[in-house]
Amino acid sequence: MELDSIDCVSSSDAMDEEATIVLHHHPSSKPHGGEAAVPPGMSPAATSVHELLECPVCTNSMYPPIHQCRNGHTLCSACKTRVHNRCPTCRQELGDIRCLALEKVAESLELPCKYSSLGCPEIFPYYSKLKHEAQCNFRPYNCPYAGSECSVAGDIPSLVTHLRDDHKVDMHSGCTFNHRYVKSNPREVENATWMLTVFNCFGQYFCLHFEAFQLGMAPVYMAFLRFMGDENEARNFSYSLEVGANGRKLIWEGPPREH
Repeated sequence: MELDSIDCVSSSDAMDEEATIVLHHHPSSKPHGGEAAVPPGMSPAATSVHELLECPVCTNSMYPPIHQCRNGHTLCSACKTRVHNRCPTCRQELGDIRCLALEKVAESLELPCKYSSLGCPEIFPYYSKLKHEAQCNFRPYNCPYAGSECSVAGDIPSLVTHLRDDHKVDMHSGCTFNHRYVKSNPREVENATWMLTVFNCFGQYFCLHFEAFQLGMAPVYMAFLRFMGDENEARNFSYSLEVGANGRKLIWEGPPREH
């Protein structure tokens, strides 16, 4: 666990700890969604050009600089170093020849989002497609259940169903939540414990993480909120987390972490 990457509230000596969380929505004035209505699918010519833009080594789409050998075989810049400057097709030395013609052709190409099979209806110019896919609302997310080595990925609704049915995670509707965590031996955390609660609030889903683990000789109790969705959308929300024990309390406020 990378402690320095987590926004958290922790307590090292809590015995009867109570946590209260309140969510707030800050609507954005910017419109959401794609750039344009969707044209019909790719033409056979566009499909052929798209195949030419596929790197023969990693099979990913190639972006400038696109390299080629003296015989015209192409590959992406990331794979050029992997093949030790040798063309993987003909074994000729690659040098520093760029395939400017293919880079130029790519500028005129429009392609559907790679998550079209998951429901994304958008189509983009070739060089804009990669940026969209990094933020696409239909892109699959990894299961946030850190209590096991779960490899399930999917859209947010399917992950919520997976968390409820397969991991038996607690589901909560509403924007305020109170939880009491009682531990009789707070200074003897032998094994890490982990709890997840999923919120349905403002038409979105959030995960409240609660962890207890040993850090050297000190027990640590940690809580933070994660937004299930796009990081830009996460900025439209904030939450306050209050943790208290033994007559003391600590309040933390800020945006939720993105999924």
